Amino acid sequence: MKVVAELWTGYADIINTALRDTIVTDGTGAIVPVQDAFARWVAMTHDVQERDAQLFIVGNGGSSAMASHMVTDAVVIARLRANALNDPTMLTATGNDFSFDETFATQLERLARAGDLVVAVSQSGNSPNIVRAVDVSRARGVTTVTLSAMGADNRCRTAGDLNFYVPLARYGLAQSAHQVILHYWFDQYLDLHGQGAV
Repeated sequence: MKVVAELWTGYADIINTALRDTIVTDGTGAIVPVQDAFARWVAMTHDVQERDAQLFIVGNGGSSAMASHMVTDAVVIARLRANALNDPTMLTATGNDFSFDETFATQLERLARAGDLVVAVSQSGNSPNIVRAVDVSRARGVTTVTLSAMGADNRCRTAGDLNFYVPLARYGLAQSAHQVILHYWFDQYLDLHGQGAV
């Protein structure tokens, strides 16, 4: 039993250390202090609410589940207009008619407007459909936040207006850290601007 407890403690310590070592850059690649980055992200979200714009969160696999979770909280608790863009019918239609790389980009081309906010989550930071979503968002003047891990040179790391990079090389650890980051962002938003539970 002692070995299992030590393994769990080590696992938790790895995530804790990586979260403390999170690096955030802006659209120019300049380092942004983490707390300042969260403050900017919260302000971006409040701006979306004030202008009745939309929040989009995109991710693949486990990150898609996180996107659905956060969008549910955004709609139900904060009363934001939000969408995870992960409807199976839409994904299979766009994947079949165009390519899987275009699954989120196609939807953002049709739905997103300047003043909206896109949050893109990719553990590798190199998922082609996430990278394309970020490219389309930026081209349309949509404010974009990325969350990535794995290689420090991943494509998402410098692609958004704010880019949260967690130095973790294992998917489960990276997903866990990204979930904490998403909840911290949303909890900070709710503390300052949220509607509270309905």
